[in-house]
Amino acid sequence: MRNNASIEASTIRKVTVRIIPYMFIAYLVAFLDRVSITYASIGGMDKALNITSTAFGLLSGIFFIGYFLCEIPSNIFLNRFGARKWIARILISWGIVTVATSFVNSVTHLYILRFLLGIAEAGFFPGMILYITFWFRPKERARNVALFMTAPPIANALGAPLSTWVAQNVHWAGIPGWRWLFILAGIPAVIIGLITLFYLTDRPENAKWLTKQEKDWLMNELKKEQEEKVKLKRLPLKEVVKSGIVWKFTFINLTYVVGLYGISFWLPRIIQSFSKVLSTTQVGVVTMIPYICGAVAMVIIGRNSDRTGERKLHAALGPFLGTVGLIGVLLSHSSILSMIFICVATVGLYSFSGPYWAFTSSVVTAELAVIGIGIINSIGNLGGFVGPYAIGWLNDSTGGISAGIAFLALMLILTSIQVLLIRGGKFQVKNTKSA
Repeated sequence: MRNNASIEASTIRKVTVRIIPYMFIAYLVAFLDRVSITYASIGGMDKALNITSTAFGLLSGIFFIGYFLCEIPSNIFLNRFGARKWIARILISWGIVTVATSFVNSVTHLYILRFLLGIAEAGFFPGMILYITFWFRPKERARNVALFMTAPPIANALGAPLSTWVAQNVHWAGIPGWRWLFILAGIPAVIIGLITLFYLTDRPENAKWLTKQEKDWLMNELKKEQEEKVKLKRLPLKEVVKSGIVWKFTFINLTYVVGLYGISFWLPRIIQSFSKVLSTTQVGVVTMIPYICGAVAMVIIGRNSDRTGERKLHAALGPFLGTVGLIGVLLSHSSILSMIFICVATVGLYSFSGPYWAFTSSVVTAELAVIGIGIINSIGNLGGFVGPYAIGWLNDSTGGISAGIAFLALMLILTSIQVLLIRGGKFQVKNTKSA
């Protein structure tokens, strides 16, 4: 007979290897589809469809309106129909919408399809977080969520040079490269969606790739958590909405997301503004650098926060660095120095999430968290509409990118200040080690 420690180790290893790489790849593809419009924009789409900066900002942001409206219903359906079918549906539908975007002939068509893309992808990220709770105990979730969340900066690092190369060099069948970009971004989502139907397992009790001992152990461990949740007092929605601490964290997330997606959708254009001699493909290659820095910082800062047990200052540091980096870009007259400051900004942006969500869970009580975390995440995502649109409008109004960069810097310093002003709760958690 295997001892309990042996069963635990083998079960966690099998579940991690089976689920986390799949989730990482799926989220990577999701982010590539989401930002493909950025590289199509600098690759010829704007000229072909006469897209202004304001229109591009709205095109980038309208995705988040559809996403916001359908996020909660999507999670309800995932729970009802099962993760395998619903996540497959999400992947296949957003892949089809992305491919359909290649056939647009007007800005209006783009508005409609970007809104539909948000609806199609709605619930994917929170659905993945929910799916993790089906397979991992609380003590394993933070680490696995962190691994999963490195996908966005890596997607941008890989996607930037590849997407700009496609936009500039692929003209198969006489179709412009920017249209091929949507086709080639959408097809992997459809393929992964079809694979999901055969690969993903809804719950541990359905896992044929675990032994009976491993299934029984995992189901028993997760059952313990469910029994604790049953004992938890669940506050009604009205009480959660009246909670000041929930809204404080909501506005922190909102201003942060304004900065995050403002950078995500506009970074290639910001880099283009540094140097007029870079080709579209070269802009893509250079864009890799800040995202690689951001991915590395996300892991290092997150681990340091876990090691020290400190959350508040780690969370405030990220947006502060983002502000310093963006102000440096505004003041710099050197292309190389501007790139260094952009790297500082992305390091700050991507190092924020881990400490922030850990800080949130340490301050927001368990009773509030049941509904409160959903409010914080859902309303925060509306920043994905505000950021790109505001930069586009400021760009057209002022004739340059500087006002947009200053706006993002303002949002990030507000984020940092709001974190520092949070009072009450546990600002620091003790770093405990198992004996």
